[in-house]
Amino acid sequence: MPRVLIVDSEGNQSRSLALALQLEGFHVEVTSSQQDAMALLGGAPDLGLVLIDLMIPGLNGLDLARSIRRTRPSIVIVLTSAYPLSQRQLERTECGAIGFVPKPYDTDEVSAYVRSKATAAFAAG
Repeated sequence: MPRVLIVDSEGNQSRSLALALQLEGFHVEVTSSQQDAMALLGGAPDLGLVLIDLMIPGLNGLDLARSIRRTRPSIVIVLTSAYPLSQRQLERTECGAIGFVPKPYDTDEVSAYVRSKATAAFAAG
């Protein structure tokens, strides 16, 4: 199964989500910065999905998503934030994200989202 990268500065929530995804069978990497995320992307050809918090240090999450879209267009991108983002706003960001998960989120729900929605994208890519 493809690897999942979580880019979020909220350590406890990221670790909880990583554990839930690992229980679903995903291989998960967690980082809190865009620099580490880009380094991990460069060395992980099997990376299939990136969950990005909009408020990460350094570049914001939208800039990171756009950078990933340019360099690795097959990667599935999901954004998350405590600030609401409608489907229309998500589309207007032009970052290639397939969805948005509002915080605080239930780790089981996000895990189910990744399993049900992104698995099809992994198979297509």
